[in-house]
Parts: sequence; C-alpha cells; structure tokens
Amino acid sequence: GLALFRRKGLEVEMLLLHMGGPFWAKKDDGAWSIPKGLTEESEDPLAAARREFQEETGGAPPADAIELGSFKQPGGKVIIAFAAEGDFDLRNFRSNMFEMEWPPKSGKLAEFPEADRAAWFAPAEALRKVTKGQVAVVQALMKKLGVAGS
Repeated sequence: GLALFRRKGLEVEMLLLHMGGPFWAKKDDGAWSIPKGLTEESEDPLAAARREFQEETGGAPPADAIELGSFKQPGGKVIIAFAAEGDFDLRNFRSNMFEMEWPPKSGKLAEFPEADRAAWFAPAEALRKVTKGQVAVVQALMKKLGVAGS
C-alpha cells in the first residue's frame, strides 16, 4: 500500500479512501484505508503499491517513497506499506470497479467501486477512520514524520 501525506504549514494530513461496496456503505469510522491491493506474481512491492494507488485513486503516485514496514492484518494478510509526500486533488478521484454477487445468493452480479470516496485527514482523525489493521500503518507514518500524538 501507499500512504500519501501532505504538509499544511506545521500540520500533516494523510489521504485515505473509503472502501466501496455494500458492506462498507453505511460505515465510517474503521472503514477507510490507504490505497493498497495484491501484489502480482514476481511484482516488486513498491511497484504494486504505485499501481494500486493509481487504480484506486485515478491519480499518479509520487516518484519518491519510503518503506514504513510490514503490517499483519487481523485476517492474516500482510500489508507492506510505503509513504510518499504529495498532493491529490479530491475532485480528480476515481476508483476502479469490482464485481460481486449482490444481493447475496441472488445469482445477480453488481459492480461497485473499490473505493467510493477519498479525503484528507489529520493524524488523530486518520487513526479513528482507518480499519483496525491499518492503525499501525498510520502510527508508523506519524512516527517517521515526527508527528506528536500518534
């Protein structure tokens, strides 16, 4: 995954995406994520993070990134997270789509965006908004940036 951050004076903000699809539609706290996804076979983790950023936001990722580490998720998957400083105009947000059976057991396929919206958050709010498994990613970024209260 790629955690995009920007500085606004002395403050830091982090770009998060609200997860798309019917399961997340009415959830807010704990329903946001950094742009992330699966690594293709033999794909470099940073290349995968950049590709997923572009697919899930519609924007080009910054050229430079630093590794934040590996973070085991509650379901057992591992996120290798990177951070990059840059800006992203929320008006340009557009996410790729995925298909799933909806409603369940209906036999009908429906299309949903992987992420349905994007927003910038200050550190304390980002910690509240991200999924439980990504709290450590936000904390690692804030520690790397020397931001208090993380």
